[in-house]
Amino acid sequence: MDYLKDIAENGLYEPSTEHDACGVGLVADINGIKSQDIIKEGLQVLCNLHHRGAAGSDPLTGDGAGILIQVPHELYLQESKNDDYTLPEAGQYGVGMAFLPSKKDLAENVKKLITTAVENAGMSIIHWRKVPVNPKVIGTDARKVQ
Repeated sequence: MDYLKDIAENGLYEPSTEHDACGVGLVADINGIKSQDIIKEGLQVLCNLHHRGAAGSDPLTGDGAGILIQVPHELYLQESKNDDYTLPEAGQYGVGMAFLPSKKDLAENVKKLITTAVENAGMSIIHWRKVPVNPKVIGTDARKVQ
């Protein structure tokens, strides 16, 4: 897995993919220090980019823009103790996110497909975490496909 070694040595920045794009904002700590301020500033950038025209006819649904953050290892470590599973050291695991179907049988089928794909890649799933959501604040378009 040379690509993982390359990422570890050089980070995720790849100069050859750099190009101009309308509606892109960046907030980062050049030293990679995690902070709540960086998250707050990143969210403010998203609010300031409303002009990008990607909200569509339902402004509460949005376009899926978001922020990329470092894995919150300390949060997951605490949850692993509460939910009784063992978490590897920071940097020794990855996180994948998916909105699963609301119907339990469909959600289980999707989990099986994801598990198979992960295992076929030579990895394993440590834990399925239920992410808290507030469906009261989503738009009409999002509610239709929830």
